[in-house]
Amino acid sequence: MLDRKVKVKISLMDEDVLLKIQKPARYIGRELNIANKDFNKAEVRFALCFPGLYEVGMSNLGLRIIYGILNDLSGVSCERFFAPAPDMENVLRTNKIQISSLESGRNIKEFDFVGFSLGYELNYTDVLNILDLGLIPLKASLRDRNYPLVIGGGSCVLNPEPMSDFFDMFLIGEAEEAICEVIDIYRKNKERFKSGRMSKEDLLFEFCRIKGIYVPSLYEVIKSHNGKIQDFRPKLKGVPLRIEKRFVRDLDNSYFPRQWLLPYIQIVHDRITLEIMRGCPNACRFCQAKFQYHPFRQRGVASILNLAEDIYKRTGYEEISLCGLSVSDYPHIEYLVESLIALFKPEGISISLPSIKPKFFLGNLSSLIATIKKTGLTFAPEAGTERLRRIINKNFNIDNFLKTIEQSYSCGYQRVKLYFMIGLPGETKEDLDGIIDLANYVSEIRRKFSKQPGIVNISVNALIPKPHTPFQWLAMEDIDNIRVKQNYLRGKAKNKRLKLNFHNPQMSFLEGVLSRGDRALGEVILRVFQDGIRFDNQDFSFVFQKWMDAFSITGINPGFYLQQRLMDEILPWDFIDIGVDKKDLIDDFSNCYKIK
Repeated sequence: MLDRKVKVKISLMDEDVLLKIQKPARYIGRELNIANKDFNKAEVRFALCFPGLYEVGMSNLGLRIIYGILNDLSGVSCERFFAPAPDMENVLRTNKIQISSLESGRNIKEFDFVGFSLGYELNYTDVLNILDLGLIPLKASLRDRNYPLVIGGGSCVLNPEPMSDFFDMFLIGEAEEAICEVIDIYRKNKERFKSGRMSKEDLLFEFCRIKGIYVPSLYEVIKSHNGKIQDFRPKLKGVPLRIEKRFVRDLDNSYFPRQWLLPYIQIVHDRITLEIMRGCPNACRFCQAKFQYHPFRQRGVASILNLAEDIYKRTGYEEISLCGLSVSDYPHIEYLVESLIALFKPEGISISLPSIKPKFFLGNLSSLIATIKKTGLTFAPEAGTERLRRIINKNFNIDNFLKTIEQSYSCGYQRVKLYFMIGLPGETKEDLDGIIDLANYVSEIRRKFSKQPGIVNISVNALIPKPHTPFQWLAMEDIDNIRVKQNYLRGKAKNKRLKLNFHNPQMSFLEGVLSRGDRALGEVILRVFQDGIRFDNQDFSFVFQKWMDAFSITGINPGFYLQQRLMDEILPWDFIDIGVDKKDLIDDFSNCYKIK
């Protein structure tokens, strides 16, 4: 860990530092459309952190939204921090240099807030690494008024308990409005807090009154001898018993970044991303995102077109991607795509779409297929048979799908990507066969228009029964069974035209544990960080054994968190109100077992 006595402050802009690392453009800042706020004059300074590489974080729309909102506030300066790559971390630690912001080169300790976007459980150790590189004590209990307040948001905070030791507070749900309320409370109390006339606990109590703010230190968890939760309760009068998830009611009048930051290096999603909707009208039993972004809302076509034109003028990007959980269900999708193509075709700008429903291409939009960038089509049947799709409540019309594939091949498409899951409830060998049979059939359809079959990329992930879904009570299938099913599928997919890609089952196992865990996991996360674990979301740096060693040392059985849960059991995340009644989730879970 970084020496706490270090007082050296060297900007990452220094040439002797940048010459020692790969991709130095990750660390120099100064991008086009960067915020230009005076750090010294700011009343509130917010360090916006992404626990991943720059090129991943800059592809995160939520990060761009919060960056823009905060820098639009008078008296607030928001600056960015990303997890340093291993070569940069080595330079920082070897030379005893603190991590600093891209905008002004300030050390992270100089900020009032350190805010993390928590989008993936296997990046938790990277959160601790950023704090440690900034000489900030990792545990919230060790930080007084001389350190920044650490706040987390994002999809992972639908169960924040595994990281509760390290955070002062979490923002549950969508942050656009709530983060401004947090800033207002801090402005009013900063002078008293920093001077010592207001305790940290009293300040956190003020924050907990904001709808959507969860302060872990203001609650206690009582466990039984078997490790299950007996009670979860506030420590102080006035602290809310349940935390209501925040959401923005009107997307058209909500903030969307027009000053689109333009990186110097290629990022993962190197294009304009237009969010056209939030939430999803479908009811897939496995999908946490549906409940994370509930309720279903849409942005108006006029607003989307205005944003597209404005951001294009500020960036010059040659691709625009429509963003949403199920863009096919946008009520005016046909008109929107036609309008975007008409607006940008003269400029040579392509319109791209994420995974879509087959019905999108059946109708008047079929004539537009040829004008959309032919990078391949992506569909998500999720299961190999109709029976299993009914169990998971996946609405996927197979007849429409096959018609769509045929139509797409006729328009010149050559590749198709299909997403499936394994480890689903009620899954049989026939369901696994169905994955390969469907992929083979999709490939063969292309022979109607070419001598060659189509290339089908098959992405297969293990089901992780996530919090706040109807499957949250379901046991997750173990690693050995998942591997057996993966090997079976490999044996069935003998044609070179079928390209199988499996997610690492050990990673899925850990994601399941961390997403379904409780406060006890904080010690495990701390130990693996101290043992050198970084970027665990990457196969090249993932070391499963170090996690298992940490579980063993702390006396925690990870399988405890993956077992079947009882309906009347208190779950670690039950204190969060996502806007959907728990009884409705129970009823939906029970219904899946009635399907034959």
